[in-house]
Amino acid sequence: MSKNAGIAKTRKAYAKRFKITATGKVLRRKQGKRHILQNKSRKRKRNLGKVALVAAVDVKAIKANMPFSHR
Repeated sequence: MSKNAGIAKTRKAYAKRFKITATGKVLRRKQGKRHILQNKSRKRKRNLGKVALVAAVDVKAIKANMPFSHR
């Protein structure tokens, strides 16, 4: 058995990618704004910079890996 068995720890990979709001919603960044930006319109790039909500089916798994960010 590991020495941290039973201790809830935050998965840092999840903490860097997601944010949980005070009401319990999970926010994420949109994909597609890293490279090949010349081919995308100004409006499209602007909207890619905004945050989006995570799909409802994924919320449970994300919250399970971030035990201290919600109640």
